[in-house]
Amino acid sequence: VQLQASGGGVAQAGGSLNLSCAASGSTFRIYGMGWFRQAPGKEREFVSTIILSSGFPAYADSVKGRFTISRNRAKNTVYLQMNSLKPEDTAVYYCAASRGYGVGTYSRQISFRYWGQGTQVTVSS
Repeated sequence: VQLQASGGGVAQAGGSLNLSCAASGSTFRIYGMGWFRQAPGKEREFVSTIILSSGFPAYADSVKGRFTISRNRAKNTVYLQMNSLKPEDTAVYYCAASRGYGVGTYSRQISFRYWGQGTQVTVSS
């Protein structure tokens, strides 16, 4: 499985950006896809995931109500619509795909076998 992330860029606080992640290869192996992010000097953290079959989403508390994850199964693509951006959202965002996770593991990086390249999101105040 290969993941190609796109989108990101620079936005002002309160603005919006949209990320996309397209999967290719053995996509039948994918159960869920999601996003993690890493800010300078910090560890990579969970942002959001979505189960491809059901569309069931999960979000980190820090982005609930502001970010929306969605998917297009025909295109094997997931999207992250980021609204009401804050300077603390500034980070490198990584797309990831999992072969399976549960209630207690959906936010854990170890649950995600496949990773895409990061895309920079910068929010200015």
